[in-house]
Amino acid sequence: MIDVCDIQVMKSMLAAHGFHFSKAKGQNFLTQSWVPQNIVLEAGIDGTCGVLEVGPGIGPLTQQLCRHSKKVVAVEVDRTLQPVLAETMAGNENLEIIFGDILKTNIPALVKEEFAGLRPMACANLPYYITTPVLAALLESRAFEAVTVMVQKEVAQRICSPAGKGDYGAFSVFCQYYAEPELLFDVPASCFIPQPKVTSAVLKLTMRKEPVCEIRDEGMFFKVVRAAFAQRRKTLLNALASGFSQFDKQTLADVIAACGFAPTVRGETLDIPGFAAVCQELLKL
Repeated sequence: MIDVCDIQVMKSMLAAHGFHFSKAKGQNFLTQSWVPQNIVLEAGIDGTCGVLEVGPGIGPLTQQLCRHSKKVVAVEVDRTLQPVLAETMAGNENLEIIFGDILKTNIPALVKEEFAGLRPMACANLPYYITTPVLAALLESRAFEAVTVMVQKEVAQRICSPAGKGDYGAFSVFCQYYAEPELLFDVPASCFIPQPKVTSAVLKLTMRKEPVCEIRDEGMFFKVVRAAFAQRRKTLLNALASGFSQFDKQTLADVIAACGFAPTVRGETLDIPGFAAVCQELLKL
């Protein structure tokens, strides 16, 4: 097996295939083998699992996933990596590589077709610029037991943040609605080539089998969340007045009071049940 984390091996192989790093695609390749090994270990990947990998790059995580799981399907958007992956992944009979855009992929259908009888998992080393839409697509698909990703540390902390903390936001609520997030370990910038300007972190999101609380209308729930965080440091009343302009301010004040919140409560202090309560009251109007 080719050691794709060896910098000299990597540079020689990429040069032979005429490959150049793409800043536009956010490509930073791993140079430390302990990172993909730990990702697979902490993700709980074993022979009962079928794994969807997003963005295999040159394959350091892919190699470990193939070694420990029953089947791997890797989706890669950069077709210039095709000859590189053909070389680095040679001999892995349990691997299928799809060259395409994960955001244009029917994820539930893919998982159903490829991982019948297996525990479906997702793993990814996500480029920073596309973290939010890809992670959202994986979670919204509800197709996996867990999603384990390497992202910018600041993003991982935001996703795990509890209500009331400074980095708690709409994406925190979104992720915690679908899953229970856990920050596993940090990955220094020195573990990549080219080196990013920030520290990365590995995050595991275990999908919820039961919702945090009953929510009758997901669309309305997330509309409330988006409105609450659209203008930070504003009271929830003023935020809702902007996001739900069809209602007068007194009506919205009555909604907040019916939930048992103070008139001056701020949206960033509400947890998922709190937002659900506001949603339920708005649905009565």
